[in-house]
Formats: sequence, C-alpha cells, structure tokens
Amino acid sequence: MGACICKQKSGNRRLNITSTVPPSMENSFAEGRIRVPNSRESILILETLKQIRLLVDNEQEPPRSILMLHKIADKESGWLSVMMALISSVPADDPLGPAVISLLIDECALPTKATIEKLCNRLKLNRLIVNKDPDKHRNICIALGCLAEKMAGPNSIHLLNNHVLNYLIECLNINNYPSVILFALIALEKFAQTSENKANIIKYLESLSNGHGAPIEKLESFVNQNKYMERQVRFCANWSLDNLFPVENRPYSYEKVNTNGINVMLNANDVSEYLKISSDGLEARCDASSFESVRCTFNVNSGCWYYEVTVVTSGVMQIGWATKQSKFLNYEGYGIGDDEYSISYDGCRQLIWYRAVAENHLQPAWRPGDVLGLLLDVDNQRVVFSLNGVQLSPCKKLFSSATSGFFAAASFMSFQQCIFNFGSTPFKYPPPNCHFQNFNDFGVLSIDEKTILPRKIKLAMLKEVDIKEDSCTICFDRKADTILLPCRHTGFCSECGKKLSICPICRGDIEERELLHSPER
Repeated sequence: MGACICKQKSGNRRLNITSTVPPSMENSFAEGRIRVPNSRESILILETLKQIRLLVDNEQEPPRSILMLHKIADKESGWLSVMMALISSVPADDPLGPAVISLLIDECALPTKATIEKLCNRLKLNRLIVNKDPDKHRNICIALGCLAEKMAGPNSIHLLNNHVLNYLIECLNINNYPSVILFALIALEKFAQTSENKANIIKYLESLSNGHGAPIEKLESFVNQNKYMERQVRFCANWSLDNLFPVENRPYSYEKVNTNGINVMLNANDVSEYLKISSDGLEARCDASSFESVRCTFNVNSGCWYYEVTVVTSGVMQIGWATKQSKFLNYEGYGIGDDEYSISYDGCRQLIWYRAVAENHLQPAWRPGDVLGLLLDVDNQRVVFSLNGVQLSPCKKLFSSATSGFFAAASFMSFQQCIFNFGSTPFKYPPPNCHFQNFNDFGVLSIDEKTILPRKIKLAMLKEVDIKEDSCTICFDRKADTILLPCRHTGFCSECGKKLSICPICRGDIEERELLHSPER
C-alpha cells in the first residue's frame, strides 16, 4: 500500500502544539457531520483523518498530527486524553475512522493496569445506555478491541473486567445500531486471542443462551444482505461462531453453504495470516491491524479476462492482478500493487498502485455497493479498471515484468470487506465492445478444494499429518533439497526456494540456490 498506514513509526522532532482547525474540516463542521472539536487532541485527530489518506510513500514522515498525539500520549494523563478524544471525535462516516483509531492506539505507549482502570472509570461503562449516541459506542468498541489486541496476554485479562464484558455483550443486542454490534463483536474476537478471556466469554455467552440461541447466533439472522453494515455483522457472526465461540448443535458454515456452480474461489491456502474468507470462498474481510492479502485459485497466461468486486466497506483495499511472484508482507504494509508483479486499484485514496508507486485516477471515491470491474487483456498487454461501468484508461505497466500466471488478487486494511464475482453469477457491468472470458467457466475445484474449514479444524487435521524429517519447512509436501547462498541455510524444496528473495532464517539476501546431492526418498 505504499505507505503502511497500519504501522507508521514516529521519529524524534520538536513539536509545536496548535489549536487551529484544519481548513478542510470547516465544511464538515458547517454541515453538522463532525462535532466541533473542544480539545487539542480532537483537533489533531481530525487533522490525522485528513492527512492519513495522503500517505503514499514509505519514506514519508508520519503526519505532524500523529507525532504530536504520540508525544501527548507519552504521559498517563495525555494517553487518557487521547483515548477519550478518539472516542468522542472520530466521525462515523469517515471510511478511515476505525483504522485511524487502531493506528493511534497501536503506536501509543502501552498503558499500565492503573491507566486502564482510570480509562474504564472515565467511560462509566456500567452506566451507559447502549442504544443512545451510537457513534460514541461504536468508537468505544473499536478502542476496546484495539487495546485487547495490543495488550494480548495477562494485561488483556485485566482489561476484560465484568463491566467491560457486560458492556460488550449488551452491545450485541440485535436491536442496537449495526455499527455498534459489529465492533462489539470484533472487540470480543480480539479479547479471545487470550485463552483465559476466550473461556470467560464462552462461559458468559452460554449462560445467556437459555436454549434460545446464544447472542452471537441471533446475529446470523440478519437477512437483508443489501444493507452493507448488516452484511458485515452477519459475516463476522458466522466467522466468530465457526472459529471462536461455538454453539452446541450449530452446523459449521461450510456444512451449510452450497458451492455448486462455484469453480473459482479465493484461495484459503494462498492467503496471509489474518484474512477471513467466507464459506463460499467469494467474500473476504480483514479485522487485524496488518495489511492482509489473498489470490484466487485460478490463473491465466493468455487471452482477455474479467471479474468484478462489490465494495462492502469504503476504506483502503488494493484490488487487482498478481502473479505467484508477488509477496505478501502483511506487517510491513506491502500487498497487491506494491511490487513489479502486481497492479491494483485503490478506491478510497483514488489511486492505481504498481511497484509501490501510486498514480491518481479520476474516479470518485468508492462507497458500499459500488462495483469495481477488472479487465486483464494478456494478448494486448493492458489492464483496464472500471467503477460502476465507467472505465479508466488502460494500464500497461504490469507487463514490463510479468508476462504469465496472472491471478485475481486483493489486499485489505483493517476493518475492510468485499465480495468477488469470478463469473458464477452474471456481471453487473460487463465491458462493452470487448470479447472476454471469466474464470468460473474454466476453473475446476474438487469438493475438498471448495471447503473452507474453520481454523480449529484445520489445526487439528495438521496435527494428524505425518511429516517426514526431511520435508520442506515451508510447504511440508516436498523434500528439502535446496541450499540458499551465500548464507548456506537449508530446509527448503526447490519450488519454495524459487519464491524466496530473502532467507527466512537469517533474513539475508539470496544470491543463488543450489540443489543438495542426497539420496531420493
């Protein structure tokens, strides 16, 4: 994503605190969409929301406003002020709002137990009425989830006291605002990264079920899938029940989904660590503070091909085309469009990405329900992006380095989600005057390949696999027969060795690879 706005690091510089409202915010204040800030922290947060979308280069300094907020948060009183300002100031209609909350909390100093207690006391969670002031409650849930992720372990157990747990469960009430439900559910998921928290949450949920379905299970009943906030709730409820908070006698989602007619999916075996994929393999979501990527199960070497993506959330996603050579560096913020083997469309920041260099395009910022069209013409070496049927000029840069093996691919920032159509249903905006093919007419998947298993089941199956001592430490399928030079580290097969540019053991550059001469298995 060029500049990783998930993980910007601050440098040392002298800071001058100002209380001037950013000019770009004045119209929003006049329209009543953003509350008039009443503190320097609120002003700096709104300035960050303005500046964060302009970060398009990894060498750029973080925005001045972020540096100032970090400095304020170095002291306990300042940290508390920043947290309260995030909760009260971040507007619900800014697509980067949740990500900025995550970014600022992740980069601020780790709070002490005493500071966490003071925050909980200030929030007065035991007295709040959840169905009032939904923007505030949404931001509280986002902040609690980000703190749970940052403090995973004993400190997270201390944070999830009875007041916090009661509050988050109350937020799950199906009659609350969907945005509050969504981020309360994600917060519980992040708390469950600590095993003791997970056990306590499951116990609490079971105590509330009374044979009528646990609170999360009720969220699966959101039926209007064209309301995109409700769709997010249902997606996250399905994923949580499959992977974290099981309900007795509830079938897993993969056991209920009908994948007949779906011949190409997102590849659950070719995905970075924290991306969530739906049971039909056509919807993906990221709720981690990293930049998660995925490729599809089918690739092409010639001809003209097209697929579509429906935008569920309007934040930062980079969607496009990639080859097997493209690398997913989720913690460093590199994804599709950030190397010479991929190209992508960013509809939030209105950019086209190639080699981690961005070029502006003239399409409006995407919104939930918009449809991104992606045409790849290998024979004529061109890529054409369209939004709701309106095309951009063809891009040819991708073909200077990549010539074959093209996959549909995408990368997701925190709290982003979209739906892929590889041709299993009719396209909404097929390219005019262009003969193209779709992946679904040519892809082939076995029943096993179509099955998106919950992580718990996948881990249990892996434990039963008999892995030979001389297996490749990456794929475990082939024999480790390759030595990396000049570091001379081994443990990799020739196929995995070809895909490595740096040694996974010493992180040194790989200049050459040699086959080890040893007897066959």
